[in-house]
Amino acid sequence: MTEKIFPVAPDKLEEIIKEYPTPFHIYDEAAIRQNLRRLFKAFAWAPGFREYFAVKAAPNPYLLEIIREEGGGCDCSSLPELNLAHMAGVKGENIMLTSNDTPADEFQRALQLGAIINLDDISHIDFLEKNAGFPACLSFRYNPGAAVKGNDIIGNPLEAKYGLTHDQIIHAYRIARDKGVKRFGLHTMVISNELQEQSFINTARLMFKLAAEIKEKLDIKLEFVNLGGGIGIPYRPEQDAVNMENVSAGIKAAYEEIIIPAGLQGLSLAMELGRCITGPYGYLVATAIHEKQTYKNYIGLDACMANLMRPAMYGAYHHITVVGKENAPHDHTYDVTGSLCENNDKFAIDRQLPKIDRGDRLIIFDAGAHGHAMGFNYNGKLRSAELLLREDGSVKLIRRAETQADYFATLHFEGSKF
Repeated sequence: MTEKIFPVAPDKLEEIIKEYPTPFHIYDEAAIRQNLRRLFKAFAWAPGFREYFAVKAAPNPYLLEIIREEGGGCDCSSLPELNLAHMAGVKGENIMLTSNDTPADEFQRALQLGAIINLDDISHIDFLEKNAGFPACLSFRYNPGAAVKGNDIIGNPLEAKYGLTHDQIIHAYRIARDKGVKRFGLHTMVISNELQEQSFINTARLMFKLAAEIKEKLDIKLEFVNLGGGIGIPYRPEQDAVNMENVSAGIKAAYEEIIIPAGLQGLSLAMELGRCITGPYGYLVATAIHEKQTYKNYIGLDACMANLMRPAMYGAYHHITVVGKENAPHDHTYDVTGSLCENNDKFAIDRQLPKIDRGDRLIIFDAGAHGHAMGFNYNGKLRSAELLLREDGSVKLIRRAETQADYFATLHFEGSKF
């Protein structure tokens, strides 16, 4: 079981709303720092362990600064994400660019920053050499195909556009080595939002065996294996969080069984966790502004799926509480909706909640990853502010809410009549 407790008292919340009207996202700095410290402690045994936070989960430089201060780096997949990492003070090989149909300017920027480049296809070797040149450390992303089942979010690896096959990846290292690359890593990402601990241990075993094979066949000693992310969070109260210590112990056993006998002792480990780092510690705060009774009972919020897309996109569950009514009977059934002109603009369907009145504040939990980040402007909706609950209890604005001026800004250009 997982307790869902909002870290701001009701009276304090009302003070915040006076300055920053709903809807907004708010992140708990102390909880994020504590979570990162627990991760690094769990993997203290692993040589040179690195966490490359998946910037796509929460692309805000204020959050990335916190992650850097706790020892983390950044996993990037675009030019703006590379620049966000740079803005947050993340440097050199604490940045990894994971390629995915990557244009030349992204490779070039990664080289300028001294980042590790993680290639997604064997053809990218020539493209990289021609358009940018090779980084000091080059990695390849492995797609294990039928060897791994995958899950609903990331899909079947056989259908995934990501990564190299087994035969391709062996050949890719050979090509890059013969072109003069000296330092190498290995990467995979085969699962997303997974709560089964054994899945991550199985991934480690798979990757450790591949690292050993690469050494045996090519005499290449990899510097690191990046096991990717994918560790899920308990969106539902009845779910349990992944025990990071259990996962670490299982990976350590696999390391000792496979890596040490292969003569790869000292091989570093990396992960690119995003969701489980910030996800549970971000909240979408909204206000009930309408109640509608037709064939169902609806509560309309001042937020919509532009603020949190996951329920509409995946049918994902996000826990909801009503401020001041946490202990009231959950004896009303509602669809909790937004104002977008799309019928799937719903945060909850047939959800048992206390009676909700106009003006009630609703807290939507576990919105700290893939929440604000997935926002959009369809229907002319403007993205909300992001706030940081500091360790001392103060609140800092870390991204202002969009305005209509922002929305129309791209219409102002030379020759435009608008």
